[in-house]
Amino acid sequence: MHRISMLGTGLIGMFYTMALHGQRGRDRVSVVYSRSSDRVKAFAEKWEIPRPTTSLKEAIDGTDSDVVVVALPNYQHEEAVLAAAAAGKSVLCTKPLGRNAAESLRMLEACEQAGVFHGYLEDLIYPPKTLKALESVKNGSLGKVLWVRSRETHSGPHSDWFWNKEFSGGGAIIDLGCHCVEIGRSFIGKDIRPVEVMCWGDTQVHPIEAEDHAIGLVKYENGAIGQFEVSWSFRGGMDLRDEVAGTEGTIWLNHWLRTGMEMFTAAGEKGYVAEKAEGNTGWLFPVGDEVVELGYRDMFTDMFNAIDDKSTPRETFYDGYVVNAVIDAAYKSIQSRRWEPVDLPIWRGKDGAASVSAVRDFDAEHTIIKEERMSDGTMKVILRNKRTNKIVQRVI
Repeated sequence: MHRISMLGTGLIGMFYTMALHGQRGRDRVSVVYSRSSDRVKAFAEKWEIPRPTTSLKEAIDGTDSDVVVVALPNYQHEEAVLAAAAAGKSVLCTKPLGRNAAESLRMLEACEQAGVFHGYLEDLIYPPKTLKALESVKNGSLGKVLWVRSRETHSGPHSDWFWNKEFSGGGAIIDLGCHCVEIGRSFIGKDIRPVEVMCWGDTQVHPIEAEDHAIGLVKYENGAIGQFEVSWSFRGGMDLRDEVAGTEGTIWLNHWLRTGMEMFTAAGEKGYVAEKAEGNTGWLFPVGDEVVELGYRDMFTDMFNAIDDKSTPRETFYDGYVVNAVIDAAYKSIQSRRWEPVDLPIWRGKDGAASVSAVRDFDAEHTIIKEERMSDGTMKVILRNKRTNKIVQRVI
């Protein structure tokens, strides 16, 4: 059994506590921290947590817990992680790990030097559909992965600090793009180096300094492309979608606006519908179990199993560091309007990854452009002559 210090009583702290108290059962939040005495007392009472505190030091250093979960605003991550490492406790931190790669690297190095377990709480790698899709890719069902598109859009964050660039580190990219980048890495291969980024971002709707909408491309060393689309100005709820294209197949994932349950109501759904839902009448897409569908249950199961087994979880602080490095390059690209290199002084994956090119020979003189079964049952092939570059077609 693990006793957990939950740092933060906002939306993420609530989801994390719901998942922890509902999954393996034996692990419990024993300490909860918030700067607000009213909030922390109410949170502790609701979730039956024995020790509420407004002291970050007491929450981390006390003997009532052996694992620290950081569910605080982005600008407080580094302080909390460094304190947990110094206290010798296992530490799990919400996304993004840092406001930039420099912060993430300091957190990673502090944990490694202290020899403490560290887990990056990137929940959108853990939804059951995503885990199934990742297993299919691992088993070769899609052949070589060429392109991954990940989209997360909604009408904007719940808390005021998110909208402050100094506190958050950016806008929609740092908030939502961190999910999309790691989803792309996971399908393409986390051992394949991201080399450069091209990104557009702008403030289209909200009067803030950071971007509320962005589109980016991440190029990998093997030639694969990750694409992210993020927005704080999308209306109609939260849109979470992923597409994976390979040489031998395709996967489409729709996590939120098409949940498998669709309901029309003129009277109105009483109470809560789903995260970021903008209304409770008309066509609605309720979610059966949000902590499962958003990956929280499987994420914490993975983390605590890894702590018990003294193994490495699916997501570590190193992953958070790589994601931050990619996002840093995206922000540079917005300013320069050109491809920007991903600065990764610490790289622990492959070097010189093989190309994902899937060009095949038809015979000694030709390569195959396309094969297609025609309506009359014949097979047509379109070929390119290696010597002359002439393109021809044949029916077999």
